[in-house]
Amino acid sequence: MSHKFSFQNKTILVTGATRGIGRALTDLLIARGATVLAVARDEPELERLAQEHLDRVFVLAADLQDPEMVRAVANWVTAEHPDCAGLINNAAIMEHTDLFATERTSLATFQREIAINLTAPIGLCNALLPLLSAQSNACIVNVTSGLAISPKASAPVYCATKAGLGSFTKTLRYQCEDAKTRILVSEAVMALVDTGLSRGDPLKKMRPIDAAEEVLEGVEKGKKRIWVERTKMLRILQRLAPSVADRILRNG
Repeated sequence: MSHKFSFQNKTILVTGATRGIGRALTDLLIARGATVLAVARDEPELERLAQEHLDRVFVLAADLQDPEMVRAVANWVTAEHPDCAGLINNAAIMEHTDLFATERTSLATFQREIAINLTAPIGLCNALLPLLSAQSNACIVNVTSGLAISPKASAPVYCATKAGLGSFTKTLRYQCEDAKTRILVSEAVMALVDTGLSRGDPLKKMRPIDAAEEVLEGVEKGKKRIWVERTKMLRILQRLAPSVADRILRNG
């Protein structure tokens, strides 16, 4: 059974915290009375973030494509912030890949995308589960995408990783429920947001602050699956006319 969640006085880990949705999540969490553990690759931006929010943001520079860094993040949280009550797996990259291009995409490019988008979130969930299970009230939020449901042709690996993360999130929720933990496990199905991740007309994208607000509101209401903006319509369209949904997003 879902339970509502309050961010007030909670310590929350956010990956990809220095830009786009992650930065917006950080700002909104602080406004809600939370302390943020900010993880990202950009060390100068992390330091600026920490200076801007003294004693409310603690930072760690980490490239999550490296499994050792995933373990290092988990060890840092466990050792220095044992009151952590939330994990938001937001960090992601998107490669636009033409599998028929003359210049073949390297295996390392695929592996990097899989590592950041799928392996790292799974690794952090697994490593931090004992700590989060010990809290009286905790949350795990995995940010996926509408493209996990209706993929677009130009980003095959990104779409696959988000579909995989969505499936993992559901099974993680099952196990948390069976273990009778007080962990709310939510999947945030993201819409097209105006960040460096995606292509397209910025006027057709939602603002990162609006996307982040919908995510946090969904968690506060105890939602297991948070449909952000236009993905609410995608959810309906996939039920009624899945081929139409696929056609719309295919070349998005």
